[in-house]
Amino acid sequence: MTLVHNWHIGRRMEYPYFESRPKRQFAAVFNINRCIACQTCTMACKSAWTYNKGQEFMWWNNVETKPYGGYPQSWDVKTLKLIESDENTWYTDEKDEKLSPYGVYEGDTIFEAASKKNINQWAVGYIPEDKEWRAPNFGEDVAVSNKPDEFSSLPEHSRWFFYIQRLCNHCTYPGCLAACPRKAIYKRKEDGIVLIDQKRCRGYRKCVEQCPYKKPMYRGLTRVSEKCIACYPRVEGKDPLTQGRPMETRCMAACVGQIRLQGFLDDNPKNPVTWLIKQEKIALPLYPQFGTEPNIYYIPPRWAPRSYLRQMFGPGVDEAIDKFMVPSRELLAVMSLFRMTQSIVFEYKIEEGPKVFETVIHGKKFEMFNDTVIGYGEDGKEIIRTTIEEPIHIRDPKHYNSI
Repeated sequence: MTLVHNWHIGRRMEYPYFESRPKRQFAAVFNINRCIACQTCTMACKSAWTYNKGQEFMWWNNVETKPYGGYPQSWDVKTLKLIESDENTWYTDEKDEKLSPYGVYEGDTIFEAASKKNINQWAVGYIPEDKEWRAPNFGEDVAVSNKPDEFSSLPEHSRWFFYIQRLCNHCTYPGCLAACPRKAIYKRKEDGIVLIDQKRCRGYRKCVEQCPYKKPMYRGLTRVSEKCIACYPRVEGKDPLTQGRPMETRCMAACVGQIRLQGFLDDNPKNPVTWLIKQEKIALPLYPQFGTEPNIYYIPPRWAPRSYLRQMFGPGVDEAIDKFMVPSRELLAVMSLFRMTQSIVFEYKIEEGPKVFETVIHGKKFEMFNDTVIGYGEDGKEIIRTTIEEPIHIRDPKHYNSI
């Protein structure tokens, strides 16, 4: 084991390889508050990558219902139990803007727990049984029948739930990469995308076992593991639609709820993804205590119990929700970029507009300005321009469905 720095948990931790970060990291921000679980993202991914024989149960992108949903079932509860300890505490008194923005997690990561348990593998984990993979939304959102003598019921729990969108996190310290005895899994230097070399894989399923998010999946027909490839041909600008510009993945581009923004995490404070994650700190990693430094970030739901959300997204939850509920002028502008273009936005600029609305939210004054936000591509050219207030289009009266 070597020692590497993990800024999600605010400290150095054990990992089998030396710290090596890409020039820019593939990353995305999901706004859970807007997701309606339409599964359009899920089907966009499925129809692009996992429609062949032997991939029937492969859902590289899925949307599951929390607190009880999961694909495979109970993946997060089972992994949390593997690192469970009385020492799993966050210390938030001392923070460093770059090294420990959320404080310091003093419990064991999946790598450190494996080392302590002396189990002869790099990370703790488990291989789900076949029945746990049998349906991506098994038992979730069970509806009540309208017939008086016929009914069904949800598991007993408080009346709250939310949808969470999941795909490979392309982690900075991937559990799958650490686990592979064949060194068939690698992380690209140019964008941090994690891939499996199919020619080297021998189907030992160590990646399935030691990825805490259970996103590598074994294909029995070919006897190798497969996983999300982050639609890398699109990210490389190979799709003719964007004329060579880096393009968002299929699941991001298909999102009808406009909850997703994909880009690269870098050091540019005017990169919208970097700004949401590192500057505004409104987008948080999923289960940072696992220690893999995942690169898919979430704006947590404002209605779920805070204790549950802190366990899921770490101690930054309260600050993130407070900022989301009474958004700043800049936050409103950046969030207007979500799903405005399929090209990846590398930088943004805001042109100030007039004030159009003001009110008080939870005792705080809120003002809305109709600013214009402009997104720029990798080449510095403008690729999108939009305003805070969505434009209203009045349909020509000659059409029957005109209002």
